[in-house]
Amino acid sequence: MNVTVNGVAAEYPDGVTIERLVQLADVPPNYLAVEVNKDVVPREQHGTHRLRDGDTVEVVTLVGGG
Repeated sequence: MNVTVNGVAAEYPDGVTIERLVQLADVPPNYLAVEVNKDVVPREQHGTHRLRDGDTVEVVTLVGGG
């Protein structure tokens, strides 16, 4: 299935969860927010929220600085 992650289209297995997508995309799981089709998905739903073909996902990680 085709999913766009942070502006880049990619193929992922059908029914992949956000949690698995983050693992496959090698994104650090700490301090991140995930938006699917412009709706923020709470962290407690990452393991159960299944993506669909054509979804647009934005993964934002927090970076400390001063």
